Amino acid sequence: MTDKIKNLCLRTATGIAFVAVLVGGILWSNVTFTLLFAVVTGLSVREFCQVVNRRADVQTNAVICTVAGIYLFLAVSGFCSNLTPSGVFIPYLLSVVYLLVSELYLKSEHALNNWAYTMMSQMYVALPFASLNILAYQPEASYSIGVAYAGMLPFSVFVFLWASDSGAYCFGSLFGRHKLFPRISPNKSWEGSVGGGLVAVAASQIFACFEPSLGRWEWLGLSLTVVIFGTWGDLVESLLKRQLRIKDSGNILPGHGGMLDRFDSSLLAIPASVIYLYTLTLL
Repeated sequence: MTDKIKNLCLRTATGIAFVAVLVGGILWSNVTFTLLFAVVTGLSVREFCQVVNRRADVQTNAVICTVAGIYLFLAVSGFCSNLTPSGVFIPYLLSVVYLLVSELYLKSEHALNNWAYTMMSQMYVALPFASLNILAYQPEASYSIGVAYAGMLPFSVFVFLWASDSGAYCFGSLFGRHKLFPRISPNKSWEGSVGGGLVAVAASQIFACFEPSLGRWEWLGLSLTVVIFGTWGDLVESLLKRQLRIKDSGNILPGHGGMLDRFDSSLLAIPASVIYLYTLTLL
């Protein structure tokens, strides 16, 4: 067996396992959803800090950033599920204050860089994952706590991202001629992006047939929101890696790179989906 075939088999096995764990964790119960993404958040924040700490002019506190990111996810989960009051966020705010004040005593020559990347670990990585809880818990008067776990909404975001990626690869390989963003990602094409969007829209109509929480046009709008912001999310991470001069953000997923490589699109698609669905409630 050649190395190329071995790598393909490894990549395929990892991809199947990744999808199985993600789908099972989201759809099984709110407990598995919370545990899964608490771990994902921690690994992703830790990976981000490790990557940026390779720079000589940056030194983030990876341990505290990781703990803070996990706590933020759990705090938002408790608050959205009506299990905890708003005071649950106080420890997180204290950790942010500590991360700022601690630079006064570390005597680093690059305190501004440390602050910037520390806050980016929370805003760019931890906050989007925490926002999944806003999608996952929806008002339900018939429940004693006033909300119900609705795993189908966060699940749909990932399905639309996977559909878009698959469609973009197929359409881009067959018809790709016009570069989408050659300065950042020379392999992406407009044809691929449009094709990926069409596949995601088709997937949204399947959700519309079986999930009545949103109407047909609302599902379509959600899929387009995920596709557009997911593409930007992919490009943002590509720019980050170019700035840091690295190929992959990590190697925790054999054949697929790191956590940020797998969740890059979702880091913008998730908050965009939250904003989209919140906007629908105002109309």
